[in-house]
Amino acid sequence: MVKLKKTGLNWLLVMAVSLLLTACSDESKQAVNTDPVAFHSGDECHVCGMLVTEWPGPKGQSINTQNGETNKFCSTVDMFSWLLQPENKTLQAKIYVHDMAQTAWDKPEDEHLVDAREAWYVMGSDLLGAMGPSIPSFADRAAADKLAAESGGRVLAFNEIDLSVLQEIARAAHEHAAEMGDALQEQMHGEHVMPEHEPATHESAAEETDPHAGH
Repeated sequence: MVKLKKTGLNWLLVMAVSLLLTACSDESKQAVNTDPVAFHSGDECHVCGMLVTEWPGPKGQSINTQNGETNKFCSTVDMFSWLLQPENKTLQAKIYVHDMAQTAWDKPEDEHLVDAREAWYVMGSDLLGAMGPSIPSFADRAAADKLAAESGGRVLAFNEIDLSVLQEIARAAHEHAAEMGDALQEQMHGEHVMPEHEPATHESAAEETDPHAGH
């Protein structure tokens, strides 16, 4: 009888500890805040290391729903290049981007961050971001369609952006860099060209050789 009581007490103790651990675990999960966070002047891009806020265009951020780990990106291009890595494709995270229909291109405001998975993206626009050619993001499909119509781009959903799209943007970035390099060389060449002198006339030549000529 005593043995039976001890067994019952042990079972109750195990159940109590189990319930306590479960409650602590649930509380820990609830403590993870996955709301979008602000971008600060010292934030570095998780992919390229550049300062996020020093560049125009939409930014991105990823917040791990299990531990709250936050990664920030200076552009949607860098964000997708990170998300599409094999080890990150199954990542449980909330992803945010700027809604560029609601904020300025040069200085996107953090109150206009939206769910990246629900956003629309324009590929092939003439807008430049941190890495040159960019992938502008919009919460509303109509705003994305408008930019695509104006710039000749095309509208893509979150799941339509894959490695082939990133390869396309990489080629565009390479071409943009080449054009900028050519323009810089032409500018530097123009600055070093000496102005041509007008040919001297017979009289002016005489004046240069004889200061009393013509007097």
